[in-house]
Amino acid sequence: GASGRTWRRKQDRAGAALASNAISGDHRRYLALGGRGFLLGDGRLNYRRELIVEGYYTVHFWRGLFGSLVLQHINNPGYNRDRGP
Repeated sequence: GASGRTWRRKQDRAGAALASNAISGDHRRYLALGGRGFLLGDGRLNYRRELIVEGYYTVHFWRGLFGSLVLQHINNPGYNRDRGP
């Protein structure tokens, strides 16, 4: 992340992250055949990699009081092209 010193708010912080997740071929085939798992498996899987972009800003208000704003966007949640935005 970045320190707020750059914009004269030394206790503020900002950051961003990118992630690209995949599952193994065996797991993909199991889910495509209608298998179910703890977090995945709601029918036939139309597989695509899960892509995540996230950003945050933490602001220091006063004497140890902080607040944060977090934004997150996920393409193909649950590795399923039929889900998501």
